[in-house]
Amino acid sequence: MLDEKLIPSNTDNNYAPLPDGSDSPASRRSPTKVLLVALCGLVMVGVLLASMGCNGGSSRDVHAKTGGDGDVEASLPNSKEAATAIPHMPISRGVSAGVSEKSNHQFLRGAASFPWNNSMLSWQRTAFHFQPEKNWMNDPNGPVFYKGWYHFFYQYNPHAAVWGDIVWGHAVSRDMIHWLHLPLAMVADQWYDINGVWTGSATILPDGQLIMLYTGSTDKHVQVQNLAYPADPNDPLLINWVKYSGNPVLVPPPGIGARDFRDPTTAWYTSEGKWRITIGSKVNKTGVSLIYDTEDFKTYNMIDGMLHGVDGTGMWECVDFYPVSIIAENGLDTSINGQGIKHVVKASLDDDRHDYYAIGTYDEKTAKWVPDNPKIDVGIGIRYDYGLFYASKTFYDQNKKRRVLWGWVGESDSEAADVRKGWASLQSIPRTVALDQKTGTNLIQWPVEEVESLRLTSKNFDNVKVTPGSVVPLDVGTATQLDILAEFELDKDAVHNTAETNGEFSCTASGGAAQRGALGPFGLLVLADESLTERTPVYFYVVKGNDGKLKTSFCTDQKRSSQANDVNKIIYGSFVPVLDGEKLSLRILVDHSIVESFAQGGRTCITSRVYPTKALYGDARVFLFNNATETSITGSLKVWQMNSAFIRPFSNNRSL
Repeated sequence: MLDEKLIPSNTDNNYAPLPDGSDSPASRRSPTKVLLVALCGLVMVGVLLASMGCNGGSSRDVHAKTGGDGDVEASLPNSKEAATAIPHMPISRGVSAGVSEKSNHQFLRGAASFPWNNSMLSWQRTAFHFQPEKNWMNDPNGPVFYKGWYHFFYQYNPHAAVWGDIVWGHAVSRDMIHWLHLPLAMVADQWYDINGVWTGSATILPDGQLIMLYTGSTDKHVQVQNLAYPADPNDPLLINWVKYSGNPVLVPPPGIGARDFRDPTTAWYTSEGKWRITIGSKVNKTGVSLIYDTEDFKTYNMIDGMLHGVDGTGMWECVDFYPVSIIAENGLDTSINGQGIKHVVKASLDDDRHDYYAIGTYDEKTAKWVPDNPKIDVGIGIRYDYGLFYASKTFYDQNKKRRVLWGWVGESDSEAADVRKGWASLQSIPRTVALDQKTGTNLIQWPVEEVESLRLTSKNFDNVKVTPGSVVPLDVGTATQLDILAEFELDKDAVHNTAETNGEFSCTASGGAAQRGALGPFGLLVLADESLTERTPVYFYVVKGNDGKLKTSFCTDQKRSSQANDVNKIIYGSFVPVLDGEKLSLRILVDHSIVESFAQGGRTCITSRVYPTKALYGDARVFLFNNATETSITGSLKVWQMNSAFIRPFSNNRSL
């Protein structure tokens, strides 16, 4: 416990003054003008250049191996029904400011923009995933349960549907499904955060006080750490925030670059009565998590060395650190340590924009963490999600004794389309996260139970046999908002008779669902049109190794997900552990332009953004498929139609 209150009795907005200089707000160009200049430049580059950069997904495909319809329409600008198709080239956003790349460069070389119309773009807006009413969103920030409300803060551009002018958006919920949008929590109005109120984390102290640490980008683009707290701790909605007058509380230490010091974690309490945090950074090409102790969150002592680091992984962003139980399924408060506890270190890699984690042992006295298996260390092993999922953050939900994971799901269409529809990015459905006690080598992620409250009518399909090379339609009605549970069994005789092979399979390096093997691929086609011109396969691919054991991969293939030529169409996936006696199982949440998939109870997860041009509204369908050459599969499924979440602005009369 702290000897004195952290929060001062005087909660006036006593901000440190802005220094004089060319970077003060009065001398900065307005966001609207900056956006117009950027868009004009975008068009000019597209007209002048005949080719565009093309950056495919990461080729890493590593996992711990163990034996054995309420459509919500977007607000669209007035324009002709069909957009003019022009070549375009996305400009880089974020890197020059000192953060990871925030624009999508995954386009076909020399391709022209698809002529999207308003109906297509309106369909892309989701019905039960969190997103602001308009404009750009990225990292989740400071999620916390406080006085009966789940609070979600996020990186937000209030001026445009592209990254820039970042402040903190804010929303509250009773169940993390239905949300009320609140006023901006913190804006860029001080010299220490004038170029961005960047990612941060919440900590609840033993006496109930709430503090927030966040990264600010200064008037000189130096990354510093700042302290903020509620102006009224008795306000359950936390409408107003106060920035500590002594900010910044931390600056880059010697040997750390001015733009390589960001994203403080939730603090944990040590046996010495101090609070400890870690911050992401790099030393040359080694990604590191620096570590600090504090007693009052205002003054800090840097601990020699680092919590952990991995050579060759580059800058670590959005580092997370938390305990998991090896004997219980419930989540743990961040400060819990001792017997029966492992600790997770997670980093978002600036170099490849994926989130990696590892499980290991934390020694409080030395302030060091060691992975259980160095071969699958942070940045070289397991990922939270093998699709589009980045800058994630967990929090301990003391309300339901669980650890909950949020992840930013960006766009993979063109920036021009995002600007036209007026918004960009989603958050994943929040997921519970816990140690997989059956394998001991990976985490289990699963959508929070509250999402099941959106389930409407359901249909069961029991023991459907699908022969090799077959596709079976599933009559579920409109297939735009679905929750699907499925189990599959291979034909035992076919498996026994299948020849062994020493060949390795990789989802990302394969030919997708069109690449036929003896025991795969098989699974579901979601967001498909009747003719299968467009479809997104979510599937298993099984290989029988030389040792006679089956190795299973879980994949999502976007190659034929859309007829548009300015969207990402790569193949996602990885190995998934399947234990002896387990059926192959998956869950898929379909919500317009996002598909979240979970294999084997959440051991391997894939999030995709899909932008069909035909499989929209009432024309979206679901199919079972089996493209294996030697085995039939038997599938049993339950498919729910999903209602839309109630996400709206908070009324000023505060009637809840």
